[in-house]
Amino acid sequence: MIKSWPLLIRLTFILLLLFLVLYALYIAQGIFVPLGFSLLLAILLQPIQFKCMRFKIPRIPAIMIAMLVAAIVLTGILVFMYYQVSTFVNDFGTVKKNLLQFFSQVQDWFSSTFNVSKQKQQQLIEQTKENSVEKVGAVAGIIGASFASVVVVPVYVFLFMYYSDHLKHFIVNLFDQKHLTKVTHALQEVRTVIQHYITGLLLETTCVAVLNSIGLMIIGVPFAILLGVIGAILNLIPYIGGLISVVLTALITLTNTGDAYKMLGSFIVYLIVQFIDNNFFVPRIIGSHVKLNALISLIAVLVGGAIAGVGGMFLSIPFIAIAKVVFDHVEDLKPWGTLFGDEENAGWNLRLARRKARAIQANKKDK
Repeated sequence: MIKSWPLLIRLTFILLLLFLVLYALYIAQGIFVPLGFSLLLAILLQPIQFKCMRFKIPRIPAIMIAMLVAAIVLTGILVFMYYQVSTFVNDFGTVKKNLLQFFSQVQDWFSSTFNVSKQKQQQLIEQTKENSVEKVGAVAGIIGASFASVVVVPVYVFLFMYYSDHLKHFIVNLFDQKHLTKVTHALQEVRTVIQHYITGLLLETTCVAVLNSIGLMIIGVPFAILLGVIGAILNLIPYIGGLISVVLTALITLTNTGDAYKMLGSFIVYLIVQFIDNNFFVPRIIGSHVKLNALISLIAVLVGGAIAGVGGMFLSIPFIAIAKVVFDHVEDLKPWGTLFGDEENAGWNLRLARRKARAIQANKKDK
């Protein structure tokens, strides 16, 4: 039906619908972000639940066992991070002293280069502090809301797992009986894509953290393990996270050692790890199941960040991957699936279509 509309009207309708969806997500981000994380976790934990149920364990205890496994793994990660952060906090006095010396050197350079006195620079810093203090209440409110959202995530996860069959039945019944096979296949593919994406992401993050930490320890960077893990976690945010981790590591390295060569070494370590990650880990661990092109991925991350901050950045890629699966199974939406995808044969198909079009035109001229 929509295909029969004029192109301009179709584009206007699509843009208006997209705007309404994004605006609704922005307004209700406090609801959708925890729901999004909960849905992904529920899909990830389903294999554990199904394995427990094969051993004749009832549904609710099986769900609780799966959630307990997730809680144990998460607790182990948090304990490890707490130990690393506590080491950093114990040396915070030295870190603060080095940072102050570094900023003093930056002020001297800024003063001599741009003829801006230290007094003027200090005034600008004080104004920034005042503005920051005014926003403390807002930041505290955001943190409180985020904590409240985290508390309800286990409840959402349990309900998603408990009512999974009910939700699938609802989705299947939305469509005609003739589409039953296609809808069932799409749901199965969505579950497979998300499970492989999240498990692959966890494996990739672990490998990147290990390589980061080993590389930083070899060149003698302080807090190498902590910085390596933080860099791997930030790497979960495509494109942007890697840049932030490089700057953070370089700053801490320079202020704690005063050695520009070690700072350069940290750059080189991250570049090597990023090369290995992008050319070996991502294509083999994630890329075989989630084929999104770089342009769409970057736009999705930026839009997700604008809508819901860091949480939106993390959720953007898996939900764009879900959207691509849906688009690939709906005839009218297949062009959007092609736009989102990164299939190697896309260029070949386009060239083939052009050749066919030229052949048809040539035949018409001959006739």
